[in-house]
Amino acid sequence: MLKMSDISKSFFGVTVLDHVDFSVGHGEIHALLGENGAGKSTLMNILAGVYTRDSGSVVFEGKKLEQTSVAAVEQAGIAFVHQELNLFNDLTVYENIFLRKEIVGRLGTLNKKAMIQQSRELFESLGVDIDPCAMVSELETGKKQLLEIAKALHAKARLFILDEPTTALNNEEIAHLFSIVRRLKEQGNSFIFISHKMTEIFALADRYTVLRNGQFIGSGLIAETTPQDVTRMMVGSQYSEGEAYAKRELGEPILELENLSGQGFQNISLSIRKGEVVGFTGLVGAGVSELFQTIFGERPITGGVLKINGAPVAGHTIHKAMLDRVAMIPSNRKENSIIPDFTLLENGYLSRHALTWRHQHISRQAELQRYEELRKKLNVKSNSPEDLITSLSGGNQQKVVLARWLNTHSDILLLDNPTQGIDVGAKAEIYRLIQELAQSGKTVLVNTLEIPEIQQVADRCIVFYHGSLQAQLERSEISEEAVMLQATGAINTAEVSN
Repeated sequence: MLKMSDISKSFFGVTVLDHVDFSVGHGEIHALLGENGAGKSTLMNILAGVYTRDSGSVVFEGKKLEQTSVAAVEQAGIAFVHQELNLFNDLTVYENIFLRKEIVGRLGTLNKKAMIQQSRELFESLGVDIDPCAMVSELETGKKQLLEIAKALHAKARLFILDEPTTALNNEEIAHLFSIVRRLKEQGNSFIFISHKMTEIFALADRYTVLRNGQFIGSGLIAETTPQDVTRMMVGSQYSEGEAYAKRELGEPILELENLSGQGFQNISLSIRKGEVVGFTGLVGAGVSELFQTIFGERPITGGVLKINGAPVAGHTIHKAMLDRVAMIPSNRKENSIIPDFTLLENGYLSRHALTWRHQHISRQAELQRYEELRKKLNVKSNSPEDLITSLSGGNQQKVVLARWLNTHSDILLLDNPTQGIDVGAKAEIYRLIQELAQSGKTVLVNTLEIPEIQQVADRCIVFYHGSLQAQLERSEISEEAVMLQATGAINTAEVSN
């Protein structure tokens, strides 16, 4: 179906793709793999018409695609479903589907009835329960993802590029998405699947291609390789399967919750010690993100007591939390973390200067020195501190956000899904850094749906279920099975049935 040959691309004299070959067959799910900055997004943006290639050729269904536009590529039958969804929240579902393709009557009036009916038929064919008249802003993330695929189908796409499609989905939504992808594959459609989750890649994909540092490393059948072999291809000689966790002495309680309640959770009692790493998990919507946001002052406390360093917190706001040396990396990097029109340097010192607003003078020399120290510590892959943060891959953007908070010398770090969209090599770096921070006396709370991450870094695991603290597991008790039994309420069900 697709053959990309000898593709090269440079930005400002830096080669990001070096004579790369890539192909996809009819009715195939092809995993495109590589670390952040490996060239995956650039290659796909060339295919989608966003970037022009410096050299090479693209042939789709026997026809050569010249240097072309996004609209022309869509017309050819290629759809790019981005990780950061491109939907209009202030329009209805059917209006999003028919945008620029509206059905009009003889007098040029919109035929809303026909568009709603066709949208309903489209969703029925996919087995998706979405109201065509609903506002997109009202949809859950999983349904927004399915709406993007429905839009592409309506546009007669035959090749779908899925960029990290499961990042914000729960297990049930992922299973539903995969069933739709497999059904469309049986109909002859093909998919390019970009993901850092090996379990998903090996459950869904037929073939794989690995890029590293802008170069083609290898390709083959998923059935003939292993996650370990693919990871070594992605990361290179520095790959290690070693455990990041290191036991350490813990200090006095630094964060205490006494029957704490807020929006999305209730009656949480916990005591967390200085230098401790605590993993939090639960199904999407279980209340962990809401708890983190409340501790950080973004949401109000509706009941109970929150203590930091033994002192009850009153008049809790984000600024007050920052003064108490609490920091937070939220789960949605695009909407809640990065400032896209700011440089790397500006994004890095943003929080620090929110705390020192009385001293409005910013020393460029001092900030450049701090930036360079943190860039090296976090291994941020960047060219210049004056580049916009949007010039970086998602994983490197996340590192800049983490650097922003390390710049404030916070003692308590709330990391909500910190490795979202980050490759295996960068994940290992984040795990190592979390351990280093804990060794230095920082307290780290990590919210993640990936149990292996908790096993990598945490002293214990807190499991939430429907807004309540369901279980506390010591390090030796943490396993995928044990956590899922608690996170799904299976323990409660078993107790009731007995």
